Amino acid sequence: MIRFLLGLSLVSILSCTGRSGDCPTVFFGGEIVNPTSDYVVLYRNDSYIDSVQLDDNNRFAFKLGGIEEGLYHFDHSPEQQYLYLQEGDSILIRLNTMEFDESLVFSGRGSDINNFLVEMFLANERDEHLVYSYYKLPPEDFARKLDSIKNIKINMLQDLTADNTLSDKVVEMAEASIHYTDFLHKETYPFYHKKKTGNEVFEQLSDSFYDYRATLDLNNRELAYFRPYFDFLKYHFGNLSYMTCQVGCGTNEKPAMGRLHFNKHKLKLVDSLVKEQELRDILFRNIAMDYLLKEHNASQECQIFIDKFRKLSSNEDHKAEINHLYEGIQNLQPEKELPNLQIVNIDNERVSLKDISKNKKTVFYFWTASQKGHFKNITKRVAKLQEEYPDHHFVGINVKTSHTQWMNMLEEYNLDKSKQFHGDDFREVQTALILDDLYKCVIAEDTVVVDAFTNLYAAF
Repeated sequence: MIRFLLGLSLVSILSCTGRSGDCPTVFFGGEIVNPTSDYVVLYRNDSYIDSVQLDDNNRFAFKLGGIEEGLYHFDHSPEQQYLYLQEGDSILIRLNTMEFDESLVFSGRGSDINNFLVEMFLANERDEHLVYSYYKLPPEDFARKLDSIKNIKINMLQDLTADNTLSDKVVEMAEASIHYTDFLHKETYPFYHKKKTGNEVFEQLSDSFYDYRATLDLNNRELAYFRPYFDFLKYHFGNLSYMTCQVGCGTNEKPAMGRLHFNKHKLKLVDSLVKEQELRDILFRNIAMDYLLKEHNASQECQIFIDKFRKLSSNEDHKAEINHLYEGIQNLQPEKELPNLQIVNIDNERVSLKDISKNKKTVFYFWTASQKGHFKNITKRVAKLQEEYPDHHFVGINVKTSHTQWMNMLEEYNLDKSKQFHGDDFREVQTALILDDLYKCVIAEDTVVVDAFTNLYAAF
């Protein structure tokens, strides 16, 4: 299959000889085994580039001209993965959606950096559990453990650069996938160390622990949508804000995540340190989303925060999104009517929450195919609650899963299809029901909210 597709791409490129102005400068195609959608969609940052439909053999092909070198991502709902493109690339992939990231292999011109980025992505996922076990160590020992992990990846990058001629931008992206993951663990160390050791105060860190901060680029447009970089920035500004507030706010009260005071600190730091406009805006959006998704009451504090956010952000779509999210909080207060959210039933019909809960005591809970541990825990919990509370109607809403995969899981786990629905638009479900935690549930009685900010363990 790979030979066939590579031959196809080379024929398409060679056939353009002599009329290069009409030719695509980049080819990206491949085969998807067990597809979960009919399309592959390509994005540059958060901007739509193009989409193509799978053919009868589950193959696809993009032919792109005049593209900007850099980081893209392709989406095969509900999964997505990074793709680095530069002029002249002819990249092929083959993947199986049953193990999307693990099975993904790139070949052809431009494949080296893409295989490396996937390898780093998987390595970082594998290392998470190991690094978490290190948080109990003293700072010097923790830093040595991180260095060992980082050096393995640096050696892999050195092998890549020795065997390939790579542009400066490609090397920068590869380095970022290593270093910013390492930096992120150091930013989170004080908090996880305190939690793991049970200490009442934060560990005293040497001046050298954060030496890397002197090398940071907080305005890198090319990395703005790259997960290792952006995740680092989130924790970096959170760490700085927390520590600054502890020292300089004139109160013995410990700042808490989600509090107006703490999040205003984060907005102020981003405003003062980040000048690249698009990066500023997505950081402001992230802070606002984090604040509001943890906020359970419509209050004057919320409005103060939103007003501050609106003054700083230049992105009108983000402003509208945050306003919509706040409306969701207001609409989920006790004794309010359930929001006019529609979800999909087993017959692929759209049904409103109000229709589902009419004349019933209803508990809406949530699950996703990608978190199998949570799914098994939550289905076991629901089965137990259904026995204890037979007068309640427990309704599952699936999110961030393709319709096909959702249907397959209903069959595989023999779930009651009359009580299972598919939230096909995750962002709509998230903002309408303030979904910040998959253990959350929304309790309603005859279309009226009883409690929209609890979970299946605390509520019963």
